[in-house]
Amino acid sequence: MILETLIIALYSIALILIFVYALAQLNLLFNFLNANKKISKCEKFDLSKKEETPFVTIQLPVYNEWYVIDRLLDTISALNYPTDKLEIQVLDDSTDESFKKTSAQILSLQKKGLNIAHVTRTDRKNFKAGALKEGLKIAKGEFIAIFDADFLPQKDWLQKTIPYFKNNEIGVVQTRWGHLNRNFSILTKVQAFALDAHFTLEQVGRNSKNHFINFNGTAGIWRKKCILDAGNWEGDTLTEDLDLSYRAQLKNWKFKYLLDVETPAELPLIMSAARSQQFRWNKGGAENFQKLMYRVIKDKQLPFKSKLHGILHLLNSTMFLNILIVAILSIPMLYIKNEYEHLKYYFFAMSFFISSTLIFFICYWFAFKTTCGGGFKQFLKYIRLFFTFFTIAMGFSLNNSLAVLEGHFGKKSDFIRTPKFNTQSRKNNWKKNKYISKNIPVNVIMEGLLAIYFAFGMYSAFVVGNQGGDFGLFPFHLMLFIGFSFVFSKSLTNNT
Repeated sequence: MILETLIIALYSIALILIFVYALAQLNLLFNFLNANKKISKCEKFDLSKKEETPFVTIQLPVYNEWYVIDRLLDTISALNYPTDKLEIQVLDDSTDESFKKTSAQILSLQKKGLNIAHVTRTDRKNFKAGALKEGLKIAKGEFIAIFDADFLPQKDWLQKTIPYFKNNEIGVVQTRWGHLNRNFSILTKVQAFALDAHFTLEQVGRNSKNHFINFNGTAGIWRKKCILDAGNWEGDTLTEDLDLSYRAQLKNWKFKYLLDVETPAELPLIMSAARSQQFRWNKGGAENFQKLMYRVIKDKQLPFKSKLHGILHLLNSTMFLNILIVAILSIPMLYIKNEYEHLKYYFFAMSFFISSTLIFFICYWFAFKTTCGGGFKQFLKYIRLFFTFFTIAMGFSLNNSLAVLEGHFGKKSDFIRTPKFNTQSRKNNWKKNKYISKNIPVNVIMEGLLAIYFAFGMYSAFVVGNQGGDFGLFPFHLMLFIGFSFVFSKSLTNNT
């Protein structure tokens, strides 16, 4: 009974933690809905007046971006902002032939009168954080806008964002990500679905109550003074953006999130790219929890609710570990339930935690409605997409849990870039992308074994107990089987 007790305890703790996270999401939903009722009354710069138009530096950290560098530089050079108040830094750590291509295009833009510089380093120390820090040393701008290579801001992007810095307490203005290839495949649809929830429900819900939010690494602007005051960029985690965001807010800098300003970008097309991006984000989240948790808890100026939301925010990625624990232990729990009659009241109580899924369903509906529209037809579309998202997210739980464990235990790894494809111009030629990884991670085999394991879970529903089976967990095991099978098969073929 010792083993059974341990399984029950771990299963219960993981379920309770997921429920607590769901309640936090529900609170963010209330914040989000209330924020939409309020009219913003922020003071703003009047950019029609030259004396109120600040100098801006745009930083473009790039690394081997052969397929998208032309598009990026063309887009940035078309931004509508006074040329005498703008400089562009291409922070280029490239090691392939894209370096010469970038250099040639920069030279062409310079001849046209654009203030653009090709900033290089002798090594990639601290990866993106190191490149941003190096560029900051010579940046002339009072404000620093940052765009990754696959982002395409609209021409009036600076006109919509810079004015908010008239409030001297604001250190960052962050915009919402859009998705150029949302409908390319099931994989891109579920990524867009998850990101939309973050950029609506979570960012607005936190920002509206002055809780911690994060600069998302791109499509935002920093006040240079804020970066320096917070301690500058540091490369000791894989999510340097989350790290600096928290350090800045612990220094009492305010963040302004603009839901209505959309900055389009490209989602990872293939499984290897999505896996590596998810691994980096989730490991970086765990690393930042370890780095910043005690600073958040010990800060005497922070309200309790902001501390709680901050800790849960830093623990976002750890929810995948709880999901994996619940998934793996659910099959032994099925047998325990049908073996020990005296535990029936415990299992009855545990069934309450299915409400976590209901809470997520409600919260994500409002996020979906904000970006994709409402109505009955959209709601039916949402139902399909929600369960598709949940199924595939569970299939990612092993990959992301391993990342979380590495982050919590301090295992260091390189910053692996996400390959860009530029599918708008290349259509089906994306398969010839030279940056696609040909390696199959060892944990892919484990994902295949987990798919078989959850197939056994579905079989178990028919044979446990003496009452003709127990099908309460059958839908859960079916989703897990499909999710792990999807991730496993797409990882083997490295397809969309």
